[in-house]
Amino acid sequence: MKKPRKALISTGMVSENRRARYDYAIETTVEAGLVLSGSEVKSLRHGQANLSDSYAGGMKSGGEAELALYNAYIPEYAKATIYQHEARRPRKLLLHKREARKWLGAVAREGRTIVPLKLYFNDKGIAKVLLGLATGKKQHDKRDTEKDRDWQRDKARIMRDRG
Repeated sequence: MKKPRKALISTGMVSENRRARYDYAIETTVEAGLVLSGSEVKSLRHGQANLSDSYAGGMKSGGEAELALYNAYIPEYAKATIYQHEARRPRKLLLHKREARKWLGAVAREGRTIVPLKLYFNDKGIAKVLLGLATGKKQHDKRDTEKDRDWQRDKARIMRDRG
């Protein structure tokens, strides 16, 4: 009997950074493209990626404002040739110059952070990353968020039991 093949992700979610919404207050989001090599796309299609420790920041290039995704883990593709990619290399993000300048200015002036929230394939099968402009939460903010979430869960449970 033939062994079933592992399904590929043609469209949909590859990886989500759920910890980011707990650690940061996300103010605005933007969708950006990624410059990837072939073996990286193959690894993503198999659903292998991790955004937990990653961040976005400025990239040094010929005086232009460019963003890059740092420390995102995309493992090497096992069936690739000798031309493999590095698992944690910086990956260039594709944004309009004006938008990239605006986000980098917010990071420099206001002390904000650019956090990747999701890595996914859009309807056309192109890899995209959802970035959020965020400010860090203090410990008491995290406790308030957790308290509100618990209250909403308890409230829904009470309403469900009553009728």
